[in-house]
Amino acid sequence: MVPRTERTPRVVAARQLQRRRRRQADRRFLAEGPQSVREALAAGDALEVFASVDSAARHEEVLAMAQAGDVPVSWVTEKALASLAETVTPRGVVAVCAMRDVTLSAALADRPRLAAVLAEVSDPGNAGTVLRTADAAGAGTVWFTEGSVDPYNGKCVRASAGSVFHVRMATGGDVLAGMAQLRAAGLQLLAATGSGETDLHEFADRGGLDAPTAWLFGAEAHGLSDEAARAADHRVRAPIYGGAESLNLAAAAAVCLYASARAHRKETAP
Repeated sequence: MVPRTERTPRVVAARQLQRRRRRQADRRFLAEGPQSVREALAAGDALEVFASVDSAARHEEVLAMAQAGDVPVSWVTEKALASLAETVTPRGVVAVCAMRDVTLSAALADRPRLAAVLAEVSDPGNAGTVLRTADAAGAGTVWFTEGSVDPYNGKCVRASAGSVFHVRMATGGDVLAGMAQLRAAGLQLLAATGSGETDLHEFADRGGLDAPTAWLFGAEAHGLSDEAARAADHRVRAPIYGGAESLNLAAAAAVCLYASARAHRKETAP
């Protein structure tokens, strides 16, 4: 077996998926590292796996999953694998995966009880972390609005730690128009904002989080637009008990989503 080099056409074609325009044209993206590749294989979204010969022993489980699922494995040189990876130290395995986002209406078809909206969120690390947190909190839908980072950006996929393959994900569309769809699906709309008039814990204590909820999270620099915040049912702030000025996006999302998850678990407990 002669490993493919970085100049092999299959490797070149896969490397082009590092560009958003190519990803969108091909409806494919790259997932890097054993955790992401494992989740892609488990979800049935992996189309091809690239692995270096030197990493075979370290990733026996992942490669066995690929074989069991009839997903082709292409052996490549370390240099070829490094050309596909976006991390400084490649982790030995990369998968080409099928995009899995749907329209917002399709993402809401099952009427989720918890959803997260990323409204013009541009940082891929933050976006991927929110996606991971939403998955962990049991959210059924995550919506990346128009103007948000591409959820298939390499850093976003890595930050999601495999959650990109778990959650029903919608992309594109105007946030204000989409809010009407969220309401039609039975979700109350809560805008997470540091200047909100409603305290999260007080709101939860009053039973405000018991209802099916869509949380709206805005861009890192300036938060939600004034129009989106006003259009929400409530503007909610996470309380700050110490001297910190604020929470960053990922931390605020974790606080809000888990508060809703706890309220929903209490509501359904026997």
